[in-house]
Amino acid sequence: MAAVDVHRFAESITCHAWSPDYSMVALCPNNTEVHIYKSLSQDQWERLHVLQKHDQIVSGIDWSSKSNKIVTVSHDRNSYVWSLEGGEWVPTLVILRLNRAALCVQWSPKENKFAVGSGAKTVCICYYEQENNWWVSKLIRKRHESSVTSVAWHPNNVLLATTSTDGKCRVFSTFIKGVDTKDSKAGSPAEAKFGEQILQLDLSYSWAFGVKWSPSGNTLAYVGHSSMIYFVDDVGPSPLAQSVAFRDLPLRDVLFISEKMVIGVGYDSNPMVFAADDTGIWSFIRYIGEKKAASSNSSYSSQFSEAFGKFYGSQSKSATANDASESRGRVHDNCINSIVPLSKAGGPKVMRFSTSGLDGKIAIWDLENMEQELGNQF
Repeated sequence: MAAVDVHRFAESITCHAWSPDYSMVALCPNNTEVHIYKSLSQDQWERLHVLQKHDQIVSGIDWSSKSNKIVTVSHDRNSYVWSLEGGEWVPTLVILRLNRAALCVQWSPKENKFAVGSGAKTVCICYYEQENNWWVSKLIRKRHESSVTSVAWHPNNVLLATTSTDGKCRVFSTFIKGVDTKDSKAGSPAEAKFGEQILQLDLSYSWAFGVKWSPSGNTLAYVGHSSMIYFVDDVGPSPLAQSVAFRDLPLRDVLFISEKMVIGVGYDSNPMVFAADDTGIWSFIRYIGEKKAASSNSSYSSQFSEAFGKFYGSQSKSATANDASESRGRVHDNCINSIVPLSKAGGPKVMRFSTSGLDGKIAIWDLENMEQELGNQF
């Protein structure tokens, strides 16, 4: 089992983020608050702070690794940047100028901007103006046809990828004069003006979620609600796209743990591993927690047995459920809605990561002893 620490913090968790030294975690227990816990030992956590400023459910949290600031967004259409002053977290309101809920947020790699996706078909790019001592929000409008479900920054600090419930993945330029430097603007796609669309991918015929860039920024991955994951190389005028279908429930979020390996999490409650072979073809490899590689025949047999048991009696259902739980090695009991790396940004590999879900658990996963099982792609 790769999960080294599992703790239930609440009935349900909406989102979570880690402090720069990974000793504290900020999470939303599916309400208007953000709770900050500190690890005392592997099994003990102490709640240090409760951040109370939002009026509706907190939908996104990100904790900057350099400046130690927390940014939160909520269905109340507002965002706050929290700074630690004298042992207390002090909020600064960021007016997003939205007429619908804010759904997700992420700091840029240089942490001089953050992006907010919303139900208003709009992306907000927020940056700090020293002269006026406030946060400014610039909007990317009239590009999305529905809610923006996730945002992901390219390592160059300029390109931003988004997914939407209109089924499309898009890449935009967010270059802001006076904020971004010419060095970060280098490269053909990043030379576009603010808000200019670099790429639109219409691969999914359903809602799209969980977009992420590979460590080098050469590959883009996102998931669809139709149990498919999409990989895009050579982002630009002539991208190379692949679609991988899998038999299980849809994913909600993904994470590159290396250039050729991705972890996907979602409604199946168990992290899934996808990898590219030497020719660049992506495929499903295994579940993180299972004892042996999954085979389609055994999976279909298990699914049939479980359905058979549900129809004919609880005894058969209990047996098949226990078998499925043992073979899959599930840690979560409900949908996993987020996956967060536990390593510094820009590294070639992610050896540890955490997941949170609707079961109220946060699980920390360690891949240190799984390199042989994951294969050469890792």
